[in-house]
Amino acid sequence: MTAAISVEKLTKRYGVHAAVDDVSFEVARGEVVGFLGPNGAGKSTTLRILVGFLGATSGRARIEGHDVVDDPDAARSALGYMPEAVPLYPEMRVREYLRFRAELKGVGRAARVSAVGRAMDLARIKDVADTLIEHLSKGYRQRVGLADALVSDPRVLVLDEPTAGMDPNQIREVRDLIKSLGGEHTVLLSTHILPEVEASCARVVVIDKGRLVAEGKPGELARLRTPPRLEVIVRGTWKAAVARVAEVKLLDSRTEGDVEHLTLETPMDEDDRATAAEKLVEALVADGVRIRSVAAGKATLEEVFTALTSEEKVEEVAT
Repeated sequence: MTAAISVEKLTKRYGVHAAVDDVSFEVARGEVVGFLGPNGAGKSTTLRILVGFLGATSGRARIEGHDVVDDPDAARSALGYMPEAVPLYPEMRVREYLRFRAELKGVGRAARVSAVGRAMDLARIKDVADTLIEHLSKGYRQRVGLADALVSDPRVLVLDEPTAGMDPNQIREVRDLIKSLGGEHTVLLSTHILPEVEASCARVVVIDKGRLVAEGKPGELARLRTPPRLEVIVRGTWKAAVARVAEVKLLDSRTEGDVEHLTLETPMDEDDRATAAEKLVEALVADGVRIRSVAAGKATLEEVFTALTSEEKVEEVAT
């Protein structure tokens, strides 16, 4: 089956500098995928090539099987794009602007009113439908940009920092919306808010210095890039016991009231990890330390992202 989004050996050079360097990935129909990378990694450049706003030096990009260069009209008709800096007309009212955009995107006259209403409902902006855009806050302007991307009911959505400028409640609403769009729509989401990606995306693509460095489910990347760990809560003098167990390494400790929360690195092998946990419990008990809980720790996407993008030598990771 044809992927909804296909990027193949995409490269964009400015002189000798490669902003995007031989990047390839696919997004299946109905997937919600996070597109991550530090500032200057090439995210926005890749997205602009993908939506036809920027030409590539080499490589191909397709939307619903349509090449963005050879068949741009068909590619754009399947696409809703929200750029990081949404270009709005401040002198227009929200409803007026969205009707105008719907007409530009080929939404028929008979369907235009319902299409605009649906987009405003999804973006939660009906309460400002008759407000001039210039009078809106940054968060509301972002939501108008999101409604613009949704107004033609596209099969594919490319969203570049959609929650920039929104308050926490608005961010939560947009995150829930993005998650709900999966299945019926394909979503490629670029954002710096990593908890947002963890909550709404089934898979992530990470680029750094213009190159793909990892691709897969957040949990898969965590296993590949961060060491296994134990989260242990104890009460008592624990340092000597931990030091006697060579198989574990203390990563962090913090005090909350009369208990200590310990984070310990363990061996990669599952059997060795279990053995290390047993030895640790035995050592703590022998020293009279009271154990509140022992649980397998889980790396956050932020830790995985840091591990992937802070290395001097970029590596591709197959998942």
